[in-house]
Amino acid sequence: MCVSVDSQKEGFGSPWGGLKGLVRRKHVDSAHSKHLDHHNLAKALTVSHLIAVGVGSTIGAGVYILVGTVAREHSGPALTFSFLFAGIAAALSAFCYAELASRCPSAGSAYHYSYICVGEGVAWLVGWSLILEYTIGGSAVARGVSPNLALLFGGENNLPSFLARQHFPGLDIMVDPCAAVLVLVVTVLMCFGIKESALAQGIVTAANVFVMLFVIIAGGYLGFKTGWTGYELPTGYFPFGVDGMLAGSATVFFAYIGFDTVASTAEEVKNPKRDLPLGIALSLAICCGLYMLVSIVIVGLVPYYAMDPDTPISSAFASNGMQWAAYIITVGAVTALISTLMGSILPQPRILMAMARDGLLPSFFSDVNKKTQVPIKSTLATGIVAAILAFFMDVSQLAGMVSVGTLLAFTMVAVSVLILRYVPPDEVPLPSSLQESIESYMLGPNRDAQVISGEDPERSSSGDTCRPLLGDKDVVVDGPIVEKPEALSWSALNEEKRRRIAGWTIMLICVGAFILTFAASNLWLSSLLRYTMCGAGGILLLGGLIILTCIDQDDERHNFGHSGGFICPFVPLLPIASILINVYLLINLGVATWFRVSVWTVIGVVIYAFYGRRHSSLLNAIYVPKAHADEIYRSSRDRP
Repeated sequence: MCVSVDSQKEGFGSPWGGLKGLVRRKHVDSAHSKHLDHHNLAKALTVSHLIAVGVGSTIGAGVYILVGTVAREHSGPALTFSFLFAGIAAALSAFCYAELASRCPSAGSAYHYSYICVGEGVAWLVGWSLILEYTIGGSAVARGVSPNLALLFGGENNLPSFLARQHFPGLDIMVDPCAAVLVLVVTVLMCFGIKESALAQGIVTAANVFVMLFVIIAGGYLGFKTGWTGYELPTGYFPFGVDGMLAGSATVFFAYIGFDTVASTAEEVKNPKRDLPLGIALSLAICCGLYMLVSIVIVGLVPYYAMDPDTPISSAFASNGMQWAAYIITVGAVTALISTLMGSILPQPRILMAMARDGLLPSFFSDVNKKTQVPIKSTLATGIVAAILAFFMDVSQLAGMVSVGTLLAFTMVAVSVLILRYVPPDEVPLPSSLQESIESYMLGPNRDAQVISGEDPERSSSGDTCRPLLGDKDVVVDGPIVEKPEALSWSALNEEKRRRIAGWTIMLICVGAFILTFAASNLWLSSLLRYTMCGAGGILLLGGLIILTCIDQDDERHNFGHSGGFICPFVPLLPIASILINVYLLINLGVATWFRVSVWTVIGVVIYAFYGRRHSSLLNAIYVPKAHADEIYRSSRDRP
């Protein structure tokens, strides 16, 4: 039996200690880990709760503006197809999330999956980016509520003074008490329990959906009454061509961000194998259907070039004699903002809790209240920071940073599916407290197998580190010897070769996706260089797809995590397509956004280097073959 210890006591003095820590991977939460973990959340959510959370987190007030902007600048009457193709692209990520969420139903979402499949370093970056996304996203959404409330009250001057925005000329800041109060109210609500939070979000989401249904039904009536003038244009259905329609898809893709919030509640779902995939799929399907129906109606009421880019839906109704509809639509925008705010505050405490459980953040964030079974300390910390930002800062310029966390998470979830299928982790990290049980098990009936495999039993507990995804590993032969050692070694070598080829292929697919999208997006490159890079990236992608299609998937994928749940279809094509789309969107976020994100990333790297890396729960973990983990746990319980 091959055993390795991940020990980094030498710190930065060792040139490889820190780098090896970046690729250590944790195990899917098992019965053993849950038995030792006292930070358990309440299992209270069903499919209906997940749909409320998913739809509420996805449908924001942006849809009330996007239809006008995208129709005027990109899609024209083909706006419906833009939403359809964007929904299909989002569904690629949703399929990947559904498999991992049902197999690994623990808090942490993409951070948790990356830690299991890729490694600690990438998981930290994903978790750190998600913290940024939810903090800024929640603050930005909260600051959008007061202008919409002002419309209901007849103008900003009519708002109560304690809710109205106030400008301080000396400091040149515009404070927003309404935003801060709303964030704090939502934060307190989240502390009462996950079921209560989901119920409240469901009520607010229902109000928003009813407003969208009003737009669809009333708008459809007006359309049939007026003859759908928006579609009777000489420019045809695609005035900007298919390219314009696809450009519109890239813009409205961000209207589908939010369904991943469902995955963050995985640990609180009663039946995660069934309910999580259903919750994710139904949430996305409902959102896509509503978006498409609203776009069909609005672009039919008013010609695309005559749409108001700021209030397209209200203006469309007003132009047909229904000015009063603006109040209903404003109510829909307010409820959409509140629901999205709930969807931003709900997952972040669970991300913080998951990272604290793994030792990468202080244990303060992992505390769970015994009565409400909610991480109250993390929730309050999240709400207070978001309220301060919403009160003092105009975070609209930072809104682009929200997309980085989401797209990075989507990319790593797709990569994790490929790793799970072709090179799933075959070693389990056990705590160093089980050292004696491991040694006694090693010196038991399996000692002969260790000698045959070329392993020194006296040194097996002091190896270098855990094995990285692409690294070499010893050939392991366990159990009684019933065949010739040569035959067993040949079989093991063939499996090792398959895993090595698959690991390098997955890495080259990621490189190819980056090269292709970078070259295609940067027109300032010379034509020769662009075409060369596009060709090289395309060859890597296509070659990787062919190789992964031809080689067998790992048999252990059936036993990885909680088996029997949802299985992502069309692997490896679907995850590779998801990687390509998300990397393309990441590349096109803009230089200013990437500069701001780089500052946040540097801060995260410093925190990880001086705290997370030194306090990781895997710091002194002992890695053993997965097949022997249960036996070692049993032997540890039998020891006096």
